Amino acid sequence: MNQYNEQFANATRQFADAAAEASRLALANAQDIFGLQLAAVEKNATATFAYLGELAEVRDAEGLKAVLPKGVQVARENVERAISVGQEVVGRTIKANEAIGQVAKGQFEAATAQAKAEADKVVKAAKK
Repeated sequence: MNQYNEQFANATRQFADAAAEASRLALANAQDIFGLQLAAVEKNATATFAYLGELAEVRDAEGLKAVLPKGVQVARENVERAISVGQEVVGRTIKANEAIGQVAKGQFEAATAQAKAEADKVVKAAKK
């Protein structure tokens, strides 16, 4: 009976370790993604406010004609930055999910190996 309790405790400890590692990977990924998105928002806001400052200084139609192309450029760069960050987020999330999958696979393989070893012990004991 004590052997079963020990096996259960070992399996529970292995599962807890694997769950902690998966949580650590997921949290690190979320932290990285948040940092990427925050940096992009900061850059977009800085560029937009700089443009709005220039736009506020316009006093006539000629000045407006001169500033409008820059507004289109700022908007285009903001969209490109957002798309780039979105692609980076997807890539990092895929890598994090693959790493979590490897942790789960390792946990499953360890449990399978342990169960096979115990089954082999029982077979050997039964043959004696």
